Amino acid sequence: MIPTTAELETLREAGRIASNARNWAAETIKTGYLLRDLQEGMETIIREAGALPPFPAQTSRNKVAAHYCSSPTDNSRFEENDLVKIDVGAHIDGLIVDTGISADLSEDQRWKALIGAASDALDAAIGMCSPQLDVEDIGERVEEVITAAGFRPILNLTGHGLGRYTLHDTPQIPNARIGLKGSLEAGSIFAIEPFATSGRGYIKDDGKPEVFMLERTPKPSNKIDAESFEAIQSWKGLPIARRYFSDIPKKPFERTLKELIKQGAAREYPPLSEVTGHHVGWKEHSIWLGPDGPEVLTA
Repeated sequence: MIPTTAELETLREAGRIASNARNWAAETIKTGYLLRDLQEGMETIIREAGALPPFPAQTSRNKVAAHYCSSPTDNSRFEENDLVKIDVGAHIDGLIVDTGISADLSEDQRWKALIGAASDALDAAIGMCSPQLDVEDIGERVEEVITAAGFRPILNLTGHGLGRYTLHDTPQIPNARIGLKGSLEAGSIFAIEPFATSGRGYIKDDGKPEVFMLERTPKPSNKIDAESFEAIQSWKGLPIARRYFSDIPKKPFERTLKELIKQGAAREYPPLSEVTGHHVGWKEHSIWLGPDGPEVLTA
């Protein structure tokens, strides 16, 4: 996406809002705190500032690299020695930013090097961004920084372009040379997100999904409740969570969601875990590639 001048100002405001939510979570998180409360707290900050979440706020721990989203009744609490990925975004009228940071809940800061490897790789990647830069060159630099620190990048997760009401747009931005095609376009908006691990460097689906996305209009069905479908459709194809729909009766909503998934009209996003069970560190920023170079919208 190439934003207009007015859209760029809106994206900057969304960036400030998302950054405030991320920073609040990083300062608030502690052992014993409910995961659900931290996620909902970030979303409250976003809504009170006049924006909306473009995807459910997430807190993925330890081997889980991404997509851990609490159910409305999730009573999981952060534990001592957790390594937490705090993932949050904001959108204003469909103009999206995406950001995140890792938090170390150990007293001895045992995850400092792993988090630092991802953070340093992100800084290096941002610093090299320029028009027509091949996305594989970014991936190569990310891998160099992470491997120099003694870790491996996650190879089957990538950064991504950001479009209007489109969270994952082109181009994909890899964490190593993996054979992707694409380059950075002058004036475009995108997110870079290096993942570092001491494991093999691959993720797999692992656990019950709590993130969903409506991808197309379903076929008519008496299993689809009109109120539930209208509420899901109101998110305009952005990822959603069950906790967004607490004011809708549970049975018709669940029946509707099940039918949408069965038809292939909606997609599920389960948690993503490192295949060997090793911890994952991560950091993400959204960037505008302006005439003076990369501007971090979520700084």
